[in-house]
Amino acid sequence: MHIEPLKKIRLILWGFIVLLVLSGITAFPIETELNWLSQYIGHDNGSIDQWFNKIHTAVVQTNLHYPYLAYGTDWLAFAHLVIAVVFWGPIKDPIKNKWVIEFGMIACTMVFPLAFIAGHIREIPWFWQLIDCSFGLFGIIPLIICHNLITKLEKEYV
Repeated sequence: MHIEPLKKIRLILWGFIVLLVLSGITAFPIETELNWLSQYIGHDNGSIDQWFNKIHTAVVQTNLHYPYLAYGTDWLAFAHLVIAVVFWGPIKDPIKNKWVIEFGMIACTMVFPLAFIAGHIREIPWFWQLIDCSFGLFGIIPLIICHNLITKLEKEYV
């Protein structure tokens, strides 16, 4: 077995896991993050500034009057952490757990219709829908690389 492709797969997947975990844990302190962000963004009434100010106000008011709704973002964060754990399988045995990589690629692809459909329904600005899509785009790239490396490893063992 070539150790180099296996090392590459593991390195890429560890990076993917770290980013999934970071993405997840940042969903817990949303109000704190928005408070910090609102101190550092300009208030020149540009569309991005308006969007952040609108979201900041909504989160503060929601947490003040309906704190239990934040429980939904707690579960969002938890889901990221659980999904990250699943990628331990391909780190241990990439060939046996190639399906996890394929699952991740499917999930990354599904980001696009969700962002555009739900984004439209929820009146999310177009530029923010594109930012959301970037998670699917930048997520699928390392997974495609891993998938290709695993396919090469499989051919060595057949």
